[in-house]
Formats: sequence, structure tokens, C-alpha cells
Amino acid sequence: MKETLKPGVRHEHKFVVPASKTVPVLYPESEEFVVMPEVFATGFLVGLIEWACIKAIKPHLDWPQEQTVGTHIDVSHDAATPIGFEVTARVELIAVEGKKLVFAVEAHDGVELISRGKHERFVINKEKFDARLAGKRGKP
Repeated sequence: MKETLKPGVRHEHKFVVPASKTVPVLYPESEEFVVMPEVFATGFLVGLIEWACIKAIKPHLDWPQEQTVGTHIDVSHDAATPIGFEVTARVELIAVEGKKLVFAVEAHDGVELISRGKHERFVINKEKFDARLAGKRGKP
């Protein structure tokens, strides 16, 4: 981690919602999901928030040796967003506790605030992380 990784780092990430990021395609194996409205899925909203956080801190890490993984998410999803709307995710790093990073996050769809909350990520060494996963795969 570079010395520049400090609270106050901010990022804004924009994304136009395609049909491939709606509720029916979140789990196409689920007959329940397939018949639901074609709006931005909460699962994809969470991914967008994570993406914005990663983009915010990437310049402050020794990328790609250092990366981050999501460890906690606590966000609302307060309004539906139709296909074609642009969602803006705004994130701010509010705490650095060793390798634990805490973000304040929100998302807006151009009409209204659709999400807000907090997200935590943990800085990892990619090589060590992959080695631990390999060990886990070898166990029944």
C-alpha cells in the first residue's frame, strides 16, 4: 500500500444500465428471477459499488500484486432504475485500519438517489491469496 492510501480518497464511476444487468438475468437458472421486472438488479448494483471502490484505490496500491477483496457490504437499494439510465456511483474512503478499508458509498440514477451505505474491502497480496485458494481447492 502506498502512503497516499488515506481517508479522503474519492471516486465517481458512471455506468449505463444494459439489459444484461437486470433482475431477470441475475440468475437465469431461477424461474422466479426470470419473470421479475427488467430493472437494475441489486446484485449488479453491489458490483458497481465495488468497481467504483476498486477504481478509487487502485492508484494507491502496488497493483496488480496488491488488490482488494470485498468483505462487508451494507447498502440500501431504494429505487428501481430502468434499462438505459446512467447510474453514478460515488465512493469515499473514510477509514484505513491496517489492511481494512472502509468506504461511504452512494449511487444515483439521474432522477433520484438509489443507494447509500458503507462497504469494506481488505488489501491482499494476490500471489498469497491465490496460493490459499489452491490449498482450499485441494481439500474435500
